[in-house]
Amino acid sequence: MRNPLILFTGAVMTAAVLTGCTGTDPARSASPTATPTPTYELPPRPVRPSERPIAAKPANDGDTRFQVIGLQTGLSGFFGTHAEWQAKGQYVVVRIVVENPGRANSRFVAGRQKLVAAGGATYTVDKFAQAIKRQPDTLPLGAGVRIEMDLWFDIPKEAKVTAIRLFGDPPLGVTGTTDGAEVPLS
Repeated sequence: MRNPLILFTGAVMTAAVLTGCTGTDPARSASPTATPTPTYELPPRPVRPSERPIAAKPANDGDTRFQVIGLQTGLSGFFGTHAEWQAKGQYVVVRIVVENPGRANSRFVAGRQKLVAAGGATYTVDKFAQAIKRQPDTLPLGAGVRIEMDLWFDIPKEAKVTAIRLFGDPPLGVTGTTDGAEVPLS
């Protein structure tokens, strides 16, 4: 005759295996359900005097993400910290958010950005206005860094701006320059 303890252990194990295959939990989907990603709740800010908000979608170029958020046109001059300065034509100010969504450092160069006017003419950032208004010319963007700044352009009075072409840093390991991303300013 077999040992009763061995028979009892075998019966318990058989019952555990058989009941383990038939659960009482509701059936689950083979694919996991998506959990919404939490977002930052940032309070809205008023638009600056003589600036109009721009509701453009973010644009990517290389390892950089841009969003245009404001535009000022037709400025005849401005005040810096120490003096007043007049435009040769008109100042146009484009307010942008620059972000490095990657995991490596990248670099933003204000002088590469181009303002596009009707007819296709392009204009570069006015380095003197950038300096007087204390806006950076070149700055490193660490991984996950996001900044907001102005780009100052001095363009002919009669020019009508249509877009801005924004240039980021090429991806890590890629040499050369990027093609730029054009964002409408209407």
